[in-house]
Amino acid sequence: MLARGHLLIEDIPGVGKSTLAQALAGTLGLHYARVQFTSDLLPADVGVSIFDPETHEFRFHSGPIFHSIVLADEINRAPPKTQSALLEAMEERQVSIDGVTRPLPEPFFVIATQNPTEQIGAYPLPESQLDRFLMSIELGYPDAAAERELLISGDRRARIPELEPCADAATLMAWQREAAAVHVAPALLDYIQALLTASRTSNAASGGTPAPGAHRGLSPRAGLLLVAAARAWALLDGRPMVLPEDVQAVFAAVAGHRLAGSTRAGGPQAQALLRAVALP
Repeated sequence: MLARGHLLIEDIPGVGKSTLAQALAGTLGLHYARVQFTSDLLPADVGVSIFDPETHEFRFHSGPIFHSIVLADEINRAPPKTQSALLEAMEERQVSIDGVTRPLPEPFFVIATQNPTEQIGAYPLPESQLDRFLMSIELGYPDAAAERELLISGDRRARIPELEPCADAATLMAWQREAAAVHVAPALLDYIQALLTASRTSNAASGGTPAPGAHRGLSPRAGLLLVAAARAWALLDGRPMVLPEDVQAVFAAVAGHRLAGSTRAGGPQAQALLRAVALP
């Protein structure tokens, strides 16, 4: 959020993806909406115009996309046309409905969840659509202690309305401006460029041999997003400048789904790139 990007969570159902999005909205005091993606969901279902029988005209109705935090649940269960409508809105931060362009709220943050593509009914996101997400992560299973506490205390979703906001939209936008102002030294930019180049030219992520299913190298957009994510990480650590450790901390989440189409497949390739490229 600090880097003004969007998040893709790739994991199995039931590990808390939806709960995470709701809790985040509650702690930041932002309006939240959830869209359950299904095979029959239409692009118009995200933000629509509704026919008014009294005036015989279409009246604009702000759909779930017009919220500050939008959970696009199981995005790979919807057909490509519907996926594309949401992802274009994420990129442009506006939507065009009936020839009228309407800006989306600020801040605007999409958390999309995706089930493993081997599950029945999944439409894998193409590479161009995956590139719209700043980061892709897996939540994974909780450790034994956390799972035991969950079993004892029960479903935590009932307690989400009790959350007290610790910030608001204006505060979050101020944090975003602070993150964008974090200094990145020329030596750090050299390091980021070296990572980008290595991903394109040397197959460092596969030890010199193209990895099965490997995609193209990281794009300039990936480099821009890597800089933004590293700046946000440095700000969270209370520093006015980016260190190599910040780049390393966010690299797998930024690069993994771009290198191999999924977090699980691309994570090892991202780690291999970090090992192959010398620190500044």
